[in-house]
Amino acid sequence: MHCEFFSLTHVGRVRQNNEDALAVLPHAGLAVLADGMGGYSAGEVASEMATRVVLEQLAPVLERSRLEGQPDEDIAPLLMRSVAAANLAVFDASRHTQAYRGMGTTLVVAVFLGDRLVVGHIGDSRLYRWRNGELLSLTRDHSMLQEQIDAGLITPGVARFAPYKNLLTRALGMEGEVRADVSEHSLAPDDVYLLCSDGLNDMLSDEHMAEILTDHPNLETAGQALMDAANAAGGRDNISLIMALCVPENTGTGQLAGAIAR
Repeated sequence: MHCEFFSLTHVGRVRQNNEDALAVLPHAGLAVLADGMGGYSAGEVASEMATRVVLEQLAPVLERSRLEGQPDEDIAPLLMRSVAAANLAVFDASRHTQAYRGMGTTLVVAVFLGDRLVVGHIGDSRLYRWRNGELLSLTRDHSMLQEQIDAGLITPGVARFAPYKNLLTRALGMEGEVRADVSEHSLAPDDVYLLCSDGLNDMLSDEHMAEILTDHPNLETAGQALMDAANAAGGRDNISLIMALCVPENTGTGQLAGAIAR
């Protein structure tokens, strides 16, 4: 299989600048999304830096493997090393430049490898899978709120309106070392994958996002509809998304109908 991609970012309706960063390399099957934090322009610096370092680390290996027709090497350790390099770059810049003190970023990386997907993430940017009419998050937020949900102290419904839901327990650049959660998943024809910053899922429930995916026939219209709905719901943060549609090799229409009709 191969994947078709669509990406979109928007400053939202409240923020003055966009601290999200994203990148897609379709020929390498690589998608990266980061949501920066920090005063002044530091959040923008952190997210851009993390995205760039991950691309520099991962893209040449993925491109070489595909060009040479060689089996992909074990990507999970390479992905973890790329995240570690990105973390160190952001951490060092934060320590050595006064204007960048305290900056950090979330990160979610998706590597599509034929019939499998390798995902790495830190923070509360997410990756969802849309399959057979069901939207499922393949990542778990690194946040105080998620820990309380896991402990049974608060329900997911109540959590949507908690005032502290963006307090992270893990982020890139805050310490000299950080551990990414890495997982691997099998791809199926007509799967749709959605990487997003919390500006999307904070504004829209999973059920609302699933309704939008059901109602729109292709990547571009679905992605734009998600963005429009998040802004209509308040747009309180920057909103970024990357969508990937998995289709059998030598085909590709960008249509979500196959995934919806099942």
